[in-house]
Amino acid sequence: MTQELRLLADIGGTNARFALQSPGGGFDDVEVLSAAAYPTLGDAMRAYLANARARGLATDGVRHAALAIANPVEGDAVKMTNHHWSFSIEALRQEQGLTTLLVVNDFAALAMALPHLAPDGKRRIGGGVELAGRPIGLIGPGTGLGVSGVIPAGDRWIALAGEGGHVSFAPCTRDEVAILEALWGEYGHVSAERLLSGMGLELIHWARTGKRLKAADITQAALDGSPGDCRATVDVFCAILGSVAGNVALTLGATGGMYIGGGIVPRLGELFERSSFRARFEDKGRLNGYLARIPTYLITEQYPALRGVSAMLSDRVKPLQ
Repeated sequence: MTQELRLLADIGGTNARFALQSPGGGFDDVEVLSAAAYPTLGDAMRAYLANARARGLATDGVRHAALAIANPVEGDAVKMTNHHWSFSIEALRQEQGLTTLLVVNDFAALAMALPHLAPDGKRRIGGGVELAGRPIGLIGPGTGLGVSGVIPAGDRWIALAGEGGHVSFAPCTRDEVAILEALWGEYGHVSAERLLSGMGLELIHWARTGKRLKAADITQAALDGSPGDCRATVDVFCAILGSVAGNVALTLGATGGMYIGGGIVPRLGELFERSSFRARFEDKGRLNGYLARIPTYLITEQYPALRGVSAMLSDRVKPLQ
């Protein structure tokens, strides 16, 4: 009898990561496709399945699929904010011949992965001790700023899908007040995402120095130890991330741990570990001791959103046999 395979995907504005999940629970045939190469998401799905079929996998039996997408998912109609794809979930399900098509926010899927990460899928930053069966927080600077978490509910976990990256930025130093004042003149409302993102790294550098540099160039110069202000810009970025992560941990009561995802922080390497991130995470006045007991982790697993969306699909349909 042919074993059932399930289709999983993590869809961003730049790349679409696909995989098939086998009955043993592992991921087979992970492939990353360029989103720009396909007119529609359906085209990308068909291309991946055709590629997998050519590699010898029995994709004709795929009946259940789950997609994590970098976008709010609030109904049947999905229109990506950072890419031109738009679709109806039900129409896409029928078009692909699926019994089940689950589409969820990518950070909700990433949050759902947190209770299932292996020890080698994360790296501790600072102290603290996680408490079992307690809320877990998540923050992730990348193209934007993702914020989420998971809440225990009996023997299950419930992922939170929100837009916490757009909360108002609150400066904690005189330098950060000056950055806020510079950005007020440009944008009016200044969100946490305005600073904690690729564009945010560029804006911090501009507000501090008056120079316009690309985020990749700022990061590389800081890592190289090149003369200039790039290292200081990265330090400010990490400090602000610590304060905002501490806010999320307080809001959720994330005594199960606070996790950092997204594409930016893993590239910083030891610069992040030596930064004031952890000190600013704990710096909450009378609640310093509370935050000091919460561990912070950097997610190092390569495709964690696939693990999370798999768990969400398993909640929807019966386990793989």
